[in-house]
Amino acid sequence: MKIYVFGLREDEIEPLNQWKAANPDVDVDYTANILTEETANLAKGADGVVAVQTQPYSRHALEIIHDLGISKFSVRNVGLDGFDFKDLNDFGFTLTYVPVYSPNAIAEHASFLVGRLLRRVPEFDKKFQSGNFKWFPTIGTEISGKTVGVIGTGHIGSVFARIMQFGYGANVIAYDIDPNPALENLGIYVDTLDELLEKSDIISIHTPLAPKDHHMLDADAIAKMKDGVYLINCARGGLLDNNALIDGLDSGKIAGAGLDVLENENGIFQNEFDSVEAVNDPVFQNLAHRDNVIITPHTAFYTERAVHNMIFDSMNDNKAMISGKEPKNAVDTHK
Repeated sequence: MKIYVFGLREDEIEPLNQWKAANPDVDVDYTANILTEETANLAKGADGVVAVQTQPYSRHALEIIHDLGISKFSVRNVGLDGFDFKDLNDFGFTLTYVPVYSPNAIAEHASFLVGRLLRRVPEFDKKFQSGNFKWFPTIGTEISGKTVGVIGTGHIGSVFARIMQFGYGANVIAYDIDPNPALENLGIYVDTLDELLEKSDIISIHTPLAPKDHHMLDADAIAKMKDGVYLINCARGGLLDNNALIDGLDSGKIAGAGLDVLENENGIFQNEFDSVEAVNDPVFQNLAHRDNVIITPHTAFYTERAVHNMIFDSMNDNKAMISGKEPKNAVDTHK
């Protein structure tokens, strides 16, 4: 049995070696390159492939994998928007993903963004670097007593809601088309998204990027929010309309934003530039130079535990499929 791994990062090598040691019956080979038409033939001789990438999986690349006799495909992440499910079905692939690699990692990161914004950490950092150690006028505010709106209460959103409510003493409200039974006893759910937008001082979004949810937070949604609202996005960049965000920041409608994801982050995140100014993207430049915006390069998930789980869960599922067993995290590509 052989599994070929595409797009392996340096930080994933050690957990992959740990998995190999625990599964000596499986031959594993890998490349740092993502799966493309040019690299697909590297999987020749494998029974399954495991991949992760920010670029779409091209039909031709999948066809090559299929022609190599491979039908078991696992991804090491939760996002599936890089696939056209028709392609997968046409070539007879079975697919697994990793829906939960560490909810705490992302929820904690979102809470840190809230705290840094409300305590005006970027402004204090600039003052400190210039030798200015005076407090005034950079006064912060507290999370305690604020109304925190949580959009999406799955694995990550539910952890974030509990951190805000029980850790910081916030008044948490939530909206989800499919409420989480584990949270319903807290009485935090509101009936509509509009109600959440209108009542929240801080809004954090934790939903997948389904086509219907593209630009869920657009100009109309922002207009319904309180003046001086704070926005947090550690989910998917496409959920938030960047132009509407910039307009809201310019008008003061939005007091600050914490962004771990951006709609056009491919080509920026996971790359190194000479400076922030060298990034040729006017929207990124606009946001990056604001004292009330914090951008982290899609690192909310990035912890040792999460990377370990991404490797182990995807490899375990791929091995299970090859062995004719039921995988833990199968994806229904026929929906």
